[in-house]
Amino acid sequence: MFSRLERAVRVFTTGFCFVVFGLGGLVMRVLLFPVLATLVRDPVRRALLVKEVIRGAFRMFLGMMRGLGVMSCELHGVEKLQRHGLLVLANHPTLLDVVFLMSLTQRADCVVKAALRDNPFMRGPVTAAGFVCNDSGADLVQGCIDSLHAGNNLIIFPEGTRTARSGGMHLQRGAANVAVRGRVNITPVSIRCEPPTLSKGDKWYQIPIRRMHFVIEVRDDIVVAPFLEGVAEGVAARRLTTHLTDYFSWETQGVHLRA
Repeated sequence: MFSRLERAVRVFTTGFCFVVFGLGGLVMRVLLFPVLATLVRDPVRRALLVKEVIRGAFRMFLGMMRGLGVMSCELHGVEKLQRHGLLVLANHPTLLDVVFLMSLTQRADCVVKAALRDNPFMRGPVTAAGFVCNDSGADLVQGCIDSLHAGNNLIIFPEGTRTARSGGMHLQRGAANVAVRGRVNITPVSIRCEPPTLSKGDKWYQIPIRRMHFVIEVRDDIVVAPFLEGVAEGVAARRLTTHLTDYFSWETQGVHLRA
């Protein structure tokens, strides 16, 4: 009886958290960002300020989720994210991954789906922060490189979408192209969630039998130069993508074998 009641409470609190998240994005779009646009005329300075506002809002949102008992988390190596010009690549098991990474990373930029830019709750933050949109075609890679060279920390999920419950990782080559063409090392982040939840195809109310627990681990940088030795950029990107596929598959699926 207690177990059923506890789970019902978590369903309610989870729904409450997501409602707050959506309303928060709408309020920022309607009230906060227009004020910032009026007070801060310089677009570069305004975008940096918006990034910090979003970072603070995400930190508060995660704090609320922890406080309400919806989830718990442990963080390792996050001090490595306090640098500039980082290309941060991570696996993507849950809906909350980008929230975690952006709450932990200063000057966080990210590649977002065009659907998020068109979402009434997310359009304000996405546009005001100047995030890179993935519908820019051939200019997408250069836009990512420009963001890195400007000192932003660019967060990319190489899979392009959340990992399916069926397992198996299929990385797109875009992230590797950014690293190769921009001559930028990679800061890999491993994200695990137990029990698995908020995965691709999951509904928000399909909560697990116990509180979800996240483990976020920032690993040592992957140096890109060796992949470029003696080959064209296209070949280097393919090599790097293969390496990243093996790397993230091992980090996220082989962790239990190492324990």
